[in-house]
Amino acid sequence: METYMPLLKNTNMFLGIRDSEIRTMLKCLSTKKIRFQKGEYIIRSGENNHLVGLVLSGLVLIEKADHWGNNSIFEEITPGMTFAESYACVSMLPAEINVLASTDAEVMFLDFRRIFTVCSSACVYHTKLIYNLLNAMAQKNISLTQKIEHLSKRTIRDRLLSYLSTESMKANSSSFEIPFNRQQLASYLAVDRSALCSEISKLQKEGIITCHKNRFQFNGHAHRHSS
Repeated sequence: METYMPLLKNTNMFLGIRDSEIRTMLKCLSTKKIRFQKGEYIIRSGENNHLVGLVLSGLVLIEKADHWGNNSIFEEITPGMTFAESYACVSMLPAEINVLASTDAEVMFLDFRRIFTVCSSACVYHTKLIYNLLNAMAQKNISLTQKIEHLSKRTIRDRLLSYLSTESMKANSSSFEIPFNRQQLASYLAVDRSALCSEISKLQKEGIITCHKNRFQFNGHAHRHSS
């Protein structure tokens, strides 16, 4: 785990906790590191889970499938981000999501029950860890609220511009990258892929955006749009 110490100390979960304290906590929390191949499931819908996952390398997707097998992407998890906190917190509730490796990935798992059982060897910074985890869960709720806002838009154009506007503000720049390819973006926004690509093409022709693969740029003030 020493290889990932620079990453861990800069994650939301271990923010403000010293290297030596992190090392002690990793032993205390019975952490384990597992490698997953691209396309491999990390958590399947219907499984009970009491572990919090933290991505060390690679990319992880959170998906939900309906009765007919249609997948909707909730989120892409990048190195340093956590997942499955809510299901770990309510471990008697089976997961309603699929978590799978979008690329080859390495994940560290922490036992949620140990996180909320303050031990004698890590009492001071264990409290900090709990605070950090609750903060991370709050940020996830904010992201979910943002997605609901995007999906509340009636047209593909407005959903797309709502999402791109949020990503632009997060990057604090009119030029930014998004974490999705076209199919994943269509799934995230719950729209047809070909219709989404057509709308992106229209926005480029109108001079509102410029894009290449997953890099987008708003041109001037043209990104203002109706709600």
